[in-house]
Amino acid sequence: MEDGTVITLPHEGSGLSKATWTDADFAHMGWHDCRVHAISVGEYDDATLPPARLLLDLDYIVRWVEPAGSAQPFSFWISPATLVFEQAWNITGRLGPLHDLMEIADLHRLASPDGQPDHEWHLEGQNFDLRLRAHRYTQYLRQPPQHVGRQILTLAERGGPSFAEQSFG
Repeated sequence: MEDGTVITLPHEGSGLSKATWTDADFAHMGWHDCRVHAISVGEYDDATLPPARLLLDLDYIVRWVEPAGSAQPFSFWISPATLVFEQAWNITGRLGPLHDLMEIADLHRLASPDGQPDHEWHLEGQNFDLRLRAHRYTQYLRQPPQHVGRQILTLAERGGPSFAEQSFG
């Protein structure tokens, strides 16, 4: 960290055990209410691979903190993250209206409808709905989780938009 603070895992408070997650961790992950800041379809340099990668810049809610009293609101441990679907293809869906926030309701991993090894993924959300085929994903938590009283980070807290594929620490 810039201020000299060393971050170790597991991260005290948030309970985070690692900063890079993959589809092997799917059963232990959840994206409900995670804010999507940007979406990109990136290309590989190697022409032998399928041409696309779907990348999402999001605020990943590492942990919801239940309030001490019933009149108090929830608080959240949140980390800016890049979710990358490798070798993505057959990307379909809808976006909009784009003047409203995009927030993930759920990410579904569906069985392959045609026997191909690539899963079908369904990103269901507020103001968007995307389906794609991809063999795997990797999610990079770019900063240690921050404890905040809302479900999103400000642009200053998250360091602006990014598709960086590097985890903190």
